[in-house]
Amino acid sequence: MRFSPAPGIVAALASAVLFGASTPFAKLLLANGVNAWLLASLLYLGSGVGLFAFRLTRKLLRREAAEAPLTRAELPWLFLVVLSGGVAGPVLLMLGLAGTPASTASLLLNVEGLATLAIAWIAFRENVDRRLLLGAAAILSGAVLLSWSGGPTGGGLGALAVIGACLAWGIDNNFTRKLSAADPVQIAMLKGLAAGTTNLILALALGASFPAPAMLGAAALVGLLGYGISLALFVLAMRHLGTARSGAYFSTAPFIGALLSIPMFGEPLSVPLILAGLLMAVGLWLHLSEAHEHEHTHLALEHAHRHIHDAHHQHEHEPGVDPRAPHSHRHRHAPMVHRHAHYPDLHHRHSHPH
Repeated sequence: MRFSPAPGIVAALASAVLFGASTPFAKLLLANGVNAWLLASLLYLGSGVGLFAFRLTRKLLRREAAEAPLTRAELPWLFLVVLSGGVAGPVLLMLGLAGTPASTASLLLNVEGLATLAIAWIAFRENVDRRLLLGAAAILSGAVLLSWSGGPTGGGLGALAVIGACLAWGIDNNFTRKLSAADPVQIAMLKGLAAGTTNLILALALGASFPAPAMLGAAALVGLLGYGISLALFVLAMRHLGTARSGAYFSTAPFIGALLSIPMFGEPLSVPLILAGLLMAVGLWLHLSEAHEHEHTHLALEHAHRHIHDAHHQHEHEPGVDPRAPHSHRHRHAPMVHRHAHYPDLHHRHSHPH
């Protein structure tokens, strides 16, 4: 029995592309006079409002996804996600972008992947083997090479602010793991609305003023793609891969941002950039070729999430429910012991001997 990680890998890489592309575009908005704190709010409001419109349209067309909604017990985790990743993270990033070259800021965002992996490994005891660590090290080494070996320069308080944003998002990613069984669009929407509103109030209180309508629309679009849809895809990735592996794939986002910065800001295509790309490719290959298989025990578990009937889902339904089609409801897993290739998804978050 083999469970493919492909859906999670595709979701993680797509999330990385969208978020990575948002960094130079946010830098462009800052260069056009948009206040840093106000931009942080507009990015998340664009995400929240855009996803709300999507959910409303889907409901009117009666095409709602078979996803489990957030429960009351999950709301404290959502609050921590909003506080760390929705308020602290974007504000620190916008402050860092205001005083740091776009390509340098993009590469410093690799710290997020390292922070995510370290917290998942140390605090949440997620399995991280030698192959995953080597792959993550190769991806992160690419950013280090580009930032400190002849690549774009820039540092000081701006760089520290970007690193602070990465730490906030590393915490956010691990808290989001607790929500990954629920509807990813609902999670991203609520985070966007809550974080965007909070930052908007703070930005206006500090004297920020709204930019021209064209800048408002551009910020909203960047937020919807780079923060809203990107986050929804990242939640899906964590559902299939776990936090550490999702974070490792997401570490390619800074390279995407650095590449886009070349034509957008006239920054040079340097040898370090090419070598960094090769290192990241090696890291991705190490992750893509991972095979984790051993006999493991599933304890009794009860939860709700989108699923079809497979080896881990064999339960009865009310008449009229097609078990072969995606559906969501609260269900119970009986204890089970078996062996197959697997990843730290919703059903394989067991401990490993060290």
